[in-house]
Amino acid sequence: MLFSSVEKPPRLSEFEMEVPEERIAQNPTKKRDECKLMVLDPKDQTIKHKKFHNIIDYMKKGDVLVMNNTKVYPARIYAWKEKSESKVEVFLLRELENDLWEAMVKPARKVRIGNKLIFGEGIACDVIDNTISGGRVLRFEYDVDSIYPFIDKNGMSPLPPYIKRESTEKDKETYQTVYASERGSVAAPTAGLHLTEDLMKKLEKKGVKLVYVTLHIGLGTFRPIMVEDLTRHQMDSEYYSISSEAASIINEAKEKRKKIIAVGTSTVRTLETVTVSGFQITGRRGWTDKFIYPPYKFKMVNSLITNFHQPKSTLMMMVSAFTTKDFLLEAYQEAINKKYNFYSYGDAMIII
Repeated sequence: MLFSSVEKPPRLSEFEMEVPEERIAQNPTKKRDECKLMVLDPKDQTIKHKKFHNIIDYMKKGDVLVMNNTKVYPARIYAWKEKSESKVEVFLLRELENDLWEAMVKPARKVRIGNKLIFGEGIACDVIDNTISGGRVLRFEYDVDSIYPFIDKNGMSPLPPYIKRESTEKDKETYQTVYASERGSVAAPTAGLHLTEDLMKKLEKKGVKLVYVTLHIGLGTFRPIMVEDLTRHQMDSEYYSISSEAASIINEAKEKRKKIIAVGTSTVRTLETVTVSGFQITGRRGWTDKFIYPPYKFKMVNSLITNFHQPKSTLMMMVSAFTTKDFLLEAYQEAINKKYNFYSYGDAMIII
């Protein structure tokens, strides 16, 4: 991305702000679409306060609502070192190929190449390599057809580090969108947590087209930016997929000058990754490390539904590119004043 002398990217420190501890949601709202909704209009520089189910008022017949249908798997499971009583926490990041996984382990200093970890129910793994990020490569062995039923039964939802409690069985349901179908994420596309089946039916009845893409969110979504110069930050690569059918629906709506509304920053990354010349998208799959920060000209997305993100995070920077940094920081401060809840289980905003 090239910048003129006028359009220099902001620095990391410009996204600094304090979010009070009591504003960080530790639990989901009782009803998904009853959370607070902040409505931002960048053109008029106005802020309105609604409930999430009011998003229907900001969509018209023929508009397209695009959602990330990735499914979170309960990635945190426990094992014991063979010939030892040492308990090990294993955070499964992604399956590299059949039975070969990349994982984070805790305590890492006690888990070395050559160790065997025992999970029970006939499932074990060998530690065969280290990763550059401090993780381990594990080769699983088991007598059943698939390891996934064991993970689903014994694993716990990988709640973000700012949720200061242990995950529960209930989180397997609440830390998941109602339309999740493609297993592969270790973090939920949290803007989608507010949508309900009933609200989606109402949108369809209004003539809004519902379209799905897939982007599997990795642990890198929580990795802090360590450089002041944003142009030097490298995003972790994440797998995405968009079907030809979904691309066709979006392209047709774009040609008719209908709005493309993205649910969440992961959906935006996917759409902006696959946009080609002429502001069209193609159905394809691959890996993206796209980092969106201001100034950025969005090619495909007209409106964004998102949560309130951590200051100085890549997610907050993408949202600021969709409006302006100053307006977003003003909105965040108002959210604090109005007692909005922040982060994964928090409230939502729509930028129209």
